[in-house]
Amino acid sequence: MSGVTPSVATESERHPVDAALAARLAAIVGDRRVLFRPGELLAYSSDGLPGYLKQPSIAVFPGTRDEVIAVVRELARAGAPFVPRGAGTGLSGGALADGVVLLGLNRLSRILSIDAENAIAVVEPGVVNVALSRAVSAHGLHYAPDPSSQAACTIGGNVAENAGGPHCLKYGVTLNHVVALTVALPNGEVVTLGNAAGENDGYDLVGAFVGSEGCFGVALDVTVRLARNPQAVRTLLADFHSIDAGARAVSAIIASGLLPAALEMMDAGTIRAVEASIYAAGYPTDAAAVLLVELDGPIAGLDADVATVVRHCRDAGARDVRVARDEAERTKLWQGRKKAFGAMGRISSHLVVQDAVVPRTKLPQMLARVHDIAERYRVTVCNVFHAGDGNLHPNIGYDANDPDESARVHAAMREIMQACVDAGGTITGEHGVGIDKLPYMGAIFSEESLSAMCALREVFDPDRRANPGKVVPMHSCREWQMAPAARTGQH
Repeated sequence: MSGVTPSVATESERHPVDAALAARLAAIVGDRRVLFRPGELLAYSSDGLPGYLKQPSIAVFPGTRDEVIAVVRELARAGAPFVPRGAGTGLSGGALADGVVLLGLNRLSRILSIDAENAIAVVEPGVVNVALSRAVSAHGLHYAPDPSSQAACTIGGNVAENAGGPHCLKYGVTLNHVVALTVALPNGEVVTLGNAAGENDGYDLVGAFVGSEGCFGVALDVTVRLARNPQAVRTLLADFHSIDAGARAVSAIIASGLLPAALEMMDAGTIRAVEASIYAAGYPTDAAAVLLVELDGPIAGLDADVATVVRHCRDAGARDVRVARDEAERTKLWQGRKKAFGAMGRISSHLVVQDAVVPRTKLPQMLARVHDIAERYRVTVCNVFHAGDGNLHPNIGYDANDPDESARVHAAMREIMQACVDAGGTITGEHGVGIDKLPYMGAIFSEESLSAMCALREVFDPDRRANPGKVVPMHSCREWQMAPAARTGQH
């Protein structure tokens, strides 16, 4: 986390929102679904990354598709900027509303249809990720993208961030599973992007919308592909005397031609945090690192794949490799991994979670570099990450009320991010840019590329009212600081 805020006027200063707008919104959704008092809004001043505090001016919570459309159209008439928000589990500050309207979508939680024969479902944006898999499990299906927050995060938020998860190594991220969207554009127009048949004519507008972080409009419903449950699953835990040995095992497994469903690594700090919590999974607390490897597919040949993984782990120096005996043990191993961030919450009041990506072959060097940076700044980094695709999640727990510690943490994270870029990587794999990674965008994109992103955004949102101040640095968008009236002559 950078802790850097662009030195420009806040959105609330450029777009003041008054009580009259709140009253008009209440006429659409009801008085109880509009929050206006500062004390009521406090709960919405942060997301899953607590280092940023941005309080909305109004929070409005429509409960139906028609209410969402009416709210978006009222905001358009008022020229009011707004920020779509789902469960608030994001880790980049992407759903924070800085003095503008927060549009909460968590009440739109219906699964509209399930087509088991064609493995397709249509859901509202507030459907919780894991709830969809539970709803289709009787059909032998599941929804493959599985962020660690899947017990709370919503499909709409997953679409906004193009969320991944441990199993995206084999099954892909959200974009690979969305075939169509019904969207309310910021001007209130309702459009359909893509189609349920999965065949596109013309531009890939679904591909543009997924991962746009709420800057292109509001999803009213999402049509997703479902995955068939595999015939068999094998989950392995390998523990190592060094992080380097675990990283070498990762490279060897992938180089062998195997594509595990998931290939996750946790270091000693993460292991100890998990095992000291209610999420204890039986990880060896004296290990320097563990690998959680999952293989799935037809039963035929799966045991041979397991033997190959075991061999590569032992060749790399694994002290032990064990295979989960049953579904209960498998679930326990995965609970430890998916609740690792929550387990770290016991250790310190604040947690910085980063999301850089490096080439998989650079993992040993990069992890060593992270260790050196942490020592130099006197901070403790816990690593828990998607090793199979090089998606690092270095985490630093700290006390945000200690100015010296905060400064050291932010400086260490800036250096870690730059080191990942220097290694040929990028600044985010699944958490998005939001406001947290704005300072790094110039490190990987030219001004021309950033301007092109702004131009694409203007196709969907010419006034730039949807999730303002996110993703692209403001200085890269011409006329950003001008009032909408100066840009459009309409407001």
